[in-house]
Amino acid sequence: MKKTVFTGCATALVTPFSDGEVDYKSLKRLIEYNISAGVDALVVCGTTGEAATMSGDEQSQVISFAADTVAGRVPLIAGTGSNDTSIAVKRTVAAAKAGADAALVVTPYYNKATDSGLVRHYHAVADASSVPVIMYNVPTRTCVDIKPETVKLLSKHENIVALKEASPDVSKAARIISMCGDDFAVYSGNDDLALPLMSLGGKGVISVVSNIIPDIMSELCHAFLTGDCRGAAKTESEYYSLMKMMFIEVNPIPVKTALAEMGLCQDEVRLPMCEMTAENRKKLVKELIDHGLI
Repeated sequence: MKKTVFTGCATALVTPFSDGEVDYKSLKRLIEYNISAGVDALVVCGTTGEAATMSGDEQSQVISFAADTVAGRVPLIAGTGSNDTSIAVKRTVAAAKAGADAALVVTPYYNKATDSGLVRHYHAVADASSVPVIMYNVPTRTCVDIKPETVKLLSKHENIVALKEASPDVSKAARIISMCGDDFAVYSGNDDLALPLMSLGGKGVISVVSNIIPDIMSELCHAFLTGDCRGAAKTESEYYSLMKMMFIEVNPIPVKTALAEMGLCQDEVRLPMCEMTAENRKKLVKELIDHGLI
């Protein structure tokens, strides 16, 4: 049996910036905020962490800092993907040396690899990695949607242990879970689909909204996974509008804005992303007030 990296809620952490540099004081604050709230794992240098505009040195430093701060209290997962297989391999090896417990590897973007290319890409990364590999499917950003049959083939690799599925196709996720079996974990990459995926056998969620409500998302997942389906559904219903608000503009603009309003970090993002419009910020602030977060 493969070892499950985590079960429940993992927060896809933002990377706080200040004057163009990584704000490590705020990063430590966010890590402690999440761990104290009971999250089951943390992800750094992913999509929400703006890895696409971070240098290789920055990524290694953030992973190393996070590993030192987490100190083994929860699994630390590092985003290490690239559309260049050799770079994905180097990043994954470096992340493991920096202290990551697992690697989150997005499907190669822009190049639009064939099924065979995807298999060879992931095999190259997994073969080189000393830590488990979680595949990451997010077709709205990559223009690549990995097929269930390809996932099944890749799931046979001993070091490829899970999939973060961030497409809205729940029936596709159901096929993957059915085809790959319980030995292979499937996590929702969409907050609002965490319950549907868990009801089909998924192991949890890699969450954006848990940056601001880590306690709520953790409780939601734990309630469902321990049999309190009604309680979990009630919680999702109460926070559904807040989940959707995190995507009123491109992630992580809204969640960083929310964290700034809560005094946890600045709302600084790197171009080509920019600050929220005044109209959307007003809507977000109202949502935060309605939920008692500010």
